[in-house]
Amino acid sequence: RFLELRKSECHFFNGTERVRYLDRYFHNQEEFLRFDSDVGEYRAVTELGRPVAESWNSQKDLLEQKRGRVDNYCRHNYGVGESFTVQRREVTVYPAKTQPLQHHNLLVCSVSGFYPGSIEVRWFRN
Repeated sequence: RFLELRKSECHFFNGTERVRYLDRYFHNQEEFLRFDSDVGEYRAVTELGRPVAESWNSQKDLLEQKRGRVDNYCRHNYGVGESFTVQRREVTVYPAKTQPLQHHNLLVCSVSGFYPGSIEVRWFRN
């Protein structure tokens, strides 16, 4: 018995300004082959992937199809779902009065109510 898995990923940086497409292949939970749009061809991750990478890299039409995934798969799907998954919320930051603290220069930030939960919060000093 064995398990084969293929996982396609789109990584977005600054919206769709920079997009990276990965097509990853696994055998029994171990990645053995991947296509990375930053590289532009298949690369073996383990020895099991070496003959597959050599074969698929020799097929120029297949490589062109994979290279096009950044636009026709990643950017396309980003545009389809952007309005309900990506758009940024406007947040108002305001000072809150709390109990007196021992620390005179302590900044406290509480962020909640965001979905998806993975957000980035940055503090900038004037």
